[in-house]
Amino acid sequence: MKTPWHLWLIGFVTLLWNMGGAFDYLMIKARADWYVGQLTPDQLSYFLGFPGWVGACWALAVWGGVLGSALLLARSGYAVLMFSLSFLGMLGTFVYGLFLSGVSMVALIGVQAAFVSYGIVGVGLLLVLYARAMRQQGVLRRQR
Repeated sequence: MKTPWHLWLIGFVTLLWNMGGAFDYLMIKARADWYVGQLTPDQLSYFLGFPGWVGACWALAVWGGVLGSALLLARSGYAVLMFSLSFLGMLGTFVYGLFLSGVSMVALIGVQAAFVSYGIVGVGLLLVLYARAMRQQGVLRRQR
């Protein structure tokens, strides 16, 4: 089957999007002064103080998204798996931030940034659904 133009567009745009998330992850984990200096002490403490399972969810969300986008561009059916794992990681960090951290996300990062979190999870779900649709239509190769 011919690859639809929108797969290339979505693949490249989301690869850039997910690489931005990976960059953020790496800079915070590396504690790059020029980058984390933009955060308040409370924000930095929040990100560096994640329990192990939340850190694992964050890593899964970031790297699953990067791999999902790369696999989408490669027309691999494994893109569905990677986007699904990424989405589960997003849900884990989202649930922690909203309900388990004991921190008000609005107070910590502001109203606009809190809404961005909702948008990130929404994009994650849309990517899972898109990759599934492309696999069902035969655009992505089925994996054995």
